[in-house]
Amino acid sequence: MYLVRLNAVLHALSFVIVVIAGVLVIPWLVSLGVDDGASDSFFKAIGLTLLFGYIFWRMTRKRVGAPELQVRDGFLLAALTWAVAPAFAALPLLFQMPELSVTDAYFEAVSGLAACGATTFSNLDKLPLSINFWRCFMNWVGGMGVVVLSVAILPLLGVGGSQAFKAETPGPMKDDKLTPRIAQTAKGLWGVYGLITSACMLAFWLGGMRVEDAVLHGFSTMGLGGFSSHDASFGYFNSPVLEAIAVFFMLLAGINFSTHFLVLTRRTIKPYRMDREAHAFWLLMMGSVLLVAYYLWRENTYVDFLTALRFASFNVVSIATTTGFSTTDYNVWPVFAPVFMLFLCCFATAAGSTGGGIKMMRAQLLLKQSYGELRRLIHPRLQVVIKLNGRTFGTSVLYSILAFVFLYGATIIVGTMLMLFSGADVVTGFTAIIACINSTGPGLNLVGPATTFAVLNDFQTWVCSIAMLLGRLELFTIIVIFSPDFWRR
Repeated sequence: MYLVRLNAVLHALSFVIVVIAGVLVIPWLVSLGVDDGASDSFFKAIGLTLLFGYIFWRMTRKRVGAPELQVRDGFLLAALTWAVAPAFAALPLLFQMPELSVTDAYFEAVSGLAACGATTFSNLDKLPLSINFWRCFMNWVGGMGVVVLSVAILPLLGVGGSQAFKAETPGPMKDDKLTPRIAQTAKGLWGVYGLITSACMLAFWLGGMRVEDAVLHGFSTMGLGGFSSHDASFGYFNSPVLEAIAVFFMLLAGINFSTHFLVLTRRTIKPYRMDREAHAFWLLMMGSVLLVAYYLWRENTYVDFLTALRFASFNVVSIATTTGFSTTDYNVWPVFAPVFMLFLCCFATAAGSTGGGIKMMRAQLLLKQSYGELRRLIHPRLQVVIKLNGRTFGTSVLYSILAFVFLYGATIIVGTMLMLFSGADVVTGFTAIIACINSTGPGLNLVGPATTFAVLNDFQTWVCSIAMLLGRLELFTIIVIFSPDFWRR
């Protein structure tokens, strides 16, 4: 039985829990520095997290087998990490706000670490600075966690066509099993991520934000998470300059960070020119912004085209990149615009970015495969070769992508049915699931940008939490561990 390897996975998980405790030290120091009254909550959370990490370590340290995790272990460790981490990340929220339910606290932490941005909180402007810092910092940490997962781990596991993502990874970062080479990958990606985030924060500050707002929104922007320290989200600033800065960095965060890594290490923009996935993403964004701006102007939502272009630019890019910031209640726009924006969030961002959804690479490969099948109808003996970025993709990868997309659609249907079964209206239920599985944040109707997910009952909130975890772990990573074959030798 595979159970003999469970101890090795739990032993590795104990170190993950200790790392979470270490990350919690950062907002604790922020709280001590600004004296906002939340330091005790973070101190208790750090102590309890360390205790659990120590208990797991003591229970498993003498029974660990092979020191190096295998592929099957990677599935279980990834699933357990993303399920357990929010429980500890939620502790400071629970300690600081005793009125907060465990359900809402876990949802908030899942949303933060999954870089989703959906929230059950209101009165954000009145929360202690360190609590808002922790929420936005979770967006940032979770965003890079997703990048490392998709660039370094999932391709090795072969999840949902993620083998295709490996073609985008710099050569020195590739390997064929779960080894310390992943640490090298993570180190390089974290360096690039931190550098671009620092530039984003500096740009926000120079653009007129206070230092604390620049830091918090820099975290959320680069993590494509969308958490804000203001109830009005990015609309609080009412600044075209800041909106333009945010759009620029959201577009940067929406492409593969391996491409950024190559640009910075080789000191040339050639990797940007060679990245067909990035080209498709940027063209889609420009075309979508112009389309929505024209539509809003035509429908007299805004009196002039430039105003329509300003609001369309920010909100379309924000939702399409699965960030979730808003500068207006687009829920009241003519229905085509918000529905089209949610459609974009399903596939727009690139593999290896901090965004969610199917990913542009999968969409491109499926489009090429569909076109090839149409050609084969006319020429039955035609040999269709699917290429992207100069690399040929075999049928095994394409079948894996087809299976992933089917499972993605099935998960949305099941999630929506559960929401409707529990009493949600169809627009709220469907868009809440779309927003959560794609890590977008706000949906429409009762969960639109002007409201919060607090309107949902506990059952619906748990459904949305599970949808966020499934979406961030590429579906197969969690679902496969419930297969009987997974636990057989």
